[in-house]
Amino acid sequence: MSVKIYNTLTRRVDPLETIEPEVVRMYVCGVTVYDDAHIGHAMSAIAFDNVRRYLEWRGYRVMHVVNFTDVDDKIIARANTLGRDPQELAESYIDAFMEQLTALNVLPATVYPRATQTMPEIIGFIQGLIDQGHAYPAAGDVYFRVGSDPDYGKLSGRSLEDMLSGTRFEVDPRKESPADFALWKAAKPGEPAWPSPWGAGRPGWHIECSAMNLKHLGEQIDIHGGGTDLIFPHHENEIAQSESLTHKSFARFWMHNGMLQLLNPETRQIEKMSKSLGNVVSIDDFLDQYDADVFRLIVLNSHYRSPLTYNADIAAENARKLERLRGALLPATGTLTTGEAVAELATAGAEAHGKFTATMDDDLNTAGALAALFDLVRAINSARDAGISGEPFDTAQAALRELAGVLGLRLEAQSEAAHDAAPFIELLIETRAALRKAKQFDLADNIRNRLTDLGVTLEDSPQGTRWKFNR
Repeated sequence: MSVKIYNTLTRRVDPLETIEPEVVRMYVCGVTVYDDAHIGHAMSAIAFDNVRRYLEWRGYRVMHVVNFTDVDDKIIARANTLGRDPQELAESYIDAFMEQLTALNVLPATVYPRATQTMPEIIGFIQGLIDQGHAYPAAGDVYFRVGSDPDYGKLSGRSLEDMLSGTRFEVDPRKESPADFALWKAAKPGEPAWPSPWGAGRPGWHIECSAMNLKHLGEQIDIHGGGTDLIFPHHENEIAQSESLTHKSFARFWMHNGMLQLLNPETRQIEKMSKSLGNVVSIDDFLDQYDADVFRLIVLNSHYRSPLTYNADIAAENARKLERLRGALLPATGTLTTGEAVAELATAGAEAHGKFTATMDDDLNTAGALAALFDLVRAINSARDAGISGEPFDTAQAALRELAGVLGLRLEAQSEAAHDAAPFIELLIETRAALRKAKQFDLADNIRNRLTDLGVTLEDSPQGTRWKFNR
C-alpha cells in the first residue's frame, strides 16, 4: 500500500507520487518571529515533523525547508515598543524557538531560510514577474496583477469576482485592482530597508516563501505545508506568483493542519488563544509543567487536519497515557520464553506493525497509529503478567520503541532511582491527601514542600495527584 495524503488543491486523498522517485521536497511555512512562540506553533511544527518522520521511515529522503519571516510589520512594531533593533529582536526569538523545537524533539529542517537572507532572490523574482506583465511598480511599491492569473483562487475555491464583491480590501489608488497584493513595500522612516530597482524597501509577506522555495527546492515541489489559516490569501498568492513566473505547477500536494483551540474548563466553550483573553500558553510554560512527549501525544491523538482542543485536563490525561506507554518498557519479571502466550505476543507485535503502517499510510492517521501502540502495550503488559521474558519479550518492547520513535515519542524511562522511590512517593501522596481531607493543611503543605526540596513536583487535578522528578 502506498502513502496517501489529502490534497487541499484537489480536495481528495491522493497517492503520494513525487517528482523524483523516493525523494520528497517539502516546504512548510514557519513562524513570524515577533513574540514568544506558543503551543499553536508547536502543534504545527510537530504535525509536519510527523509527516517527515513517517515518510523517512517509509524509505523517502525528505528535503525539508522551514522559513522564518524575520522582517514584518509586527516585528517592527514590537521592536519599536521595546526599543530594540528589529533584526536583533527577530533573531533572538528564532534562537529561542530553535531551542524549543529541540526540547520538543522536532527534527531539524534541512534548511531554515530567513527573508532577510533571501533579498537578492526576492528582488530577482519580482523583476521576473514585472518583465512578464504579472506585476507593476507604483510609487516605490510593486504589486502583483491578480487579473493576469486566470487560475487565481483554485486553492481556496474562491473566484476573483466573488473575492472582489465579498472581501473588504483597503482602498489604494495606486492599485489597478483592489485584489492586487504587494510584492515590495517602499521604505518608511525608521524601518529596515534594502535597495531595489524600485527604491529602498522590503518584501511583502507572500513573495518571500515563493523565492525561498525556488532557491532551495526548485521550480516544483512535492508538498507545501502550513496551517489552514494560510490557505487564503498566503498560499493562494504563493501559487499565483510562482506559477506566473515559472509556468509550471508549483506544489503537487498542499497539506494544511487544523488550528489549536482552547477549551474553557468553566464555561466548556471553545476559545481562541489570545493575549487579550490572557489565555496564551507559551511553549516554555507547557514544558515547565509537562514532559515534551505529553504535548506530542496531544497532537498525535487528533488528526492533523482537525482542530486541536487543549486545556489542563487534556494535558493531564495525556500525561497518564505517557506513563502507560513507559510502563510497557519496564523489565520482564518471569522466565517463560516458549509456549502459546509467547506466540500470542509475537502475533500482537506483527499486528501492531501492520495496523500502524496501514493507518499512517491513510493520510497520516496518527490517532489510529497510537491505537496500534496501545494495543501492543496491553499485549506486553499481559505477557509480563504471564511471566514471559527473554528474546520474545525484548522483541515486543523493541517494536514498541521503534513505532513510538516514528511518531517522535522518546518514551525515556524513569531512572532507576525514580523507579525505586516511586512506592514511597505514592505513600506520601496518599498521606498528604488524608491530611488535606482532615483539614490539616499545614502538615499536607509540609509534605509537598519537602518533596519539592527533593526534586519531586506534585501536580493536583480533579483526577488526582500526579508526580514527577524535575528535569
